[in-house]
Amino acid sequence: MNLLQTYEANGVSRPVYEYGESVLDALRDRFDAIDRMAELNQGKVIRAMQDARVDAACFAATTGYGYDDVGRDRLEEVYASVFGTEAALVRPQITCGTHALTVALSANLLPGDELLSPVGLPYDTLQEVIGIRPSPCSLAEYGVRYRQVDLLPDGGFDYPAIRAAIHEKTKLITIQRSKGYATRPSFSVAQIGELISFCKGVKPDVLVMVDNCYGEFVEELEPSQVCADLCVGSLIKNPGGGLAPIGGYIVGTKACVERCAYRLSAPGLGQEVGANLGILPSFYQGLFLAPTVVAGALKGAIFAACLYERLGFRVVPGGAEERHDIIQAVELGSEAGMRAFCKGIQAAAPVDSYVEPIPWAMPGYDDEVIMAAGAFVQGSSIELSADGPIRPPYAVYFQGGLTWYHAKLGILRSLQSMVDAGLTVLPN
Repeated sequence: MNLLQTYEANGVSRPVYEYGESVLDALRDRFDAIDRMAELNQGKVIRAMQDARVDAACFAATTGYGYDDVGRDRLEEVYASVFGTEAALVRPQITCGTHALTVALSANLLPGDELLSPVGLPYDTLQEVIGIRPSPCSLAEYGVRYRQVDLLPDGGFDYPAIRAAIHEKTKLITIQRSKGYATRPSFSVAQIGELISFCKGVKPDVLVMVDNCYGEFVEELEPSQVCADLCVGSLIKNPGGGLAPIGGYIVGTKACVERCAYRLSAPGLGQEVGANLGILPSFYQGLFLAPTVVAGALKGAIFAACLYERLGFRVVPGGAEERHDIIQAVELGSEAGMRAFCKGIQAAAPVDSYVEPIPWAMPGYDDEVIMAAGAFVQGSSIELSADGPIRPPYAVYFQGGLTWYHAKLGILRSLQSMVDAGLTVLPN
């Protein structure tokens, strides 16, 4: 069986396959550059594990209080090394990225403090955490004030407005690296470093937290290496490599991370408690695999951008633009387009391929959300997935793929679904 026959057996017609191959012809050099970045980051991870003297004892399960958990402690040493920070908190007790962000914010903000977002409205689920949308136990309920500065029309930072927004009560600045459910650019580490430098120039003692979700290992440096005090993410995204079944990480200064540990467990206990329950091998091996998994996801994102851009759809980022995260937004213009795209992604999944995604009311979102996610780990968005809120401009956000080949199949199946529904036509 040749490749065409393999794709046909997986639901991709010859015209869609050949169109995809024509798009790929122009991407070889970019894919080579992605592989070189993965090789660089792979070496960084290996060096960190060697320096921490990771051994078989690190994989032993602990229960109860988890006192003297050498595997847990060395994993945090590895994360601190990889991210270039003084300390790290990496725990299965952190349930998701939103939880990790909540811990970091609530640990480092006190009543009367002010939180500033200089990059516009935060991601949907964080809005209830902050209290932008009222919710029990939000930061607003505990007396933390919030203000934001919107991005400029071109997606850049409004530096004069940011300067005016920072004052004596501004305790912490939050920067969301990835676009979330918005069709704005994601930020490079260099851009984030410039913004941090500007903010600290206005108020030297201000803390800066970066939501690093979807950005890990895309570039050589992480935001924590350009003076972010805290850098936060989820293990079922990039750094878990598709193997971590749960968990999140917080890296940064020793003082900030210690406060996060006290908030996650209890004052006086901090990082001393928290059993690993036998899942540390997946954390270690997932981190080891993460650079190559991220490389495959990046190739898939670029392929999706170029494939749909040539068909006349608006894509963010554009097919030729530099990448700063693994998310690819495609504006489809209608709910029908979103349904068709997600139907194709789901049909390419190894798990739940027979399910057709439909919009539903997900916790933490104002609008109904459609999500294609046939994943081994529930909600894992480093695995092949596509989702988006049912609202104009009706954009889907495609990400992941544990291998480039699975990402490629998913993208072609999404296009096949769009063609079959009469929502796009292949070029002659």
